[in-house]
Amino acid sequence: MEPKYVLILDFTIGSLNIIELTDDELKASEEYEDFSDFLSTLEDKYGFRLSNSQWMTTETLSIYHYKDGKEVGDAELV
Repeated sequence: MEPKYVLILDFTIGSLNIIELTDDELKASEEYEDFSDFLSTLEDKYGFRLSNSQWMTTETLSIYHYKDGKEVGDAELV
């Protein structure tokens, strides 16, 4: 699986950052043995801190939003 997306959950401010990695970033990530070392190079660019976060990668991304047990559309996310 190639990590095309990085999802970063910042538990200090309650935010979810979704980063779609560029081709250059994907290529640069291959130079690191540990992906978290690569992510630390992106902290300033995308405004997150790994020390305050949990993260995961995925090849594809689907987003679902629920309220009161029912799925709601993206327009209601704000």
